[in-house]
Amino acid sequence: MSKILNVNQLGKTYTSGSKELTVLQDISFSIDQGETFAIVGPSGSGKTTLLGLCAGLDRADTGSVELCGQNLADLNEDGLALLRNKEVGFIFQNFQLLPTLSALENVVVPLELQGKKNPGKIGMELLDKVGLKDRFHHYPSQLSGGEQQRVALARAFSARPTILFADEPTGNLDQETGEKVVNLLFELNKEAGTTLVIVTHDMDLAQKNQRILKLKGGKVFSNTETELA
Repeated sequence: MSKILNVNQLGKTYTSGSKELTVLQDISFSIDQGETFAIVGPSGSGKTTLLGLCAGLDRADTGSVELCGQNLADLNEDGLALLRNKEVGFIFQNFQLLPTLSALENVVVPLELQGKKNPGKIGMELLDKVGLKDRFHHYPSQLSGGEQQRVALARAFSARPTILFADEPTGNLDQETGEKVVNLLFELNKEAGTTLVIVTHDMDLAQKNQRILKLKGGKVFSNTETELA
């Protein structure tokens, strides 16, 4: 099985005035195509920083990231944007929907950026899958948190990404709503065959993945398979 993500001896240090803070140090792991993978750890362990480096949203100071066969260090900002547009989907804790666009318009943005045919039809099909077909014309402010995250799910899968990064996807939701969103996420992911990388502090959510990488103090504490693997 081919590797979608290869991370080798990755490190990241932030400088503030005369002080340096090493957030990540010597991180190495790889993820197979179609695998579901959770990154867990306490607050401040570097989870979100690691996700940003893996997705090409930020650049590492040491080590390398190879995403979908491309070394991110070899790409300029335009190249990174092109790779993300073509291969990567995102789900964020705070939904990141565009407030001036309706639910349907939010879902079809990635499709329009890729020049896909019939974006509206695809968007409506996805909204139907997440149970929001009747709310397609509503704006984010007219939707609950759970509904907004379901729109974000539909948007993330609309362009059929090779890999999907989810940063605390249930962080702003109550337990019941969060469970519904998680079930939808895994259903859509299984149907699409997408590689899924989830950053979470929720061990119940982490255990739904095939593998769990635990960070502690900016280093890999463990990298283990779950019973699902």
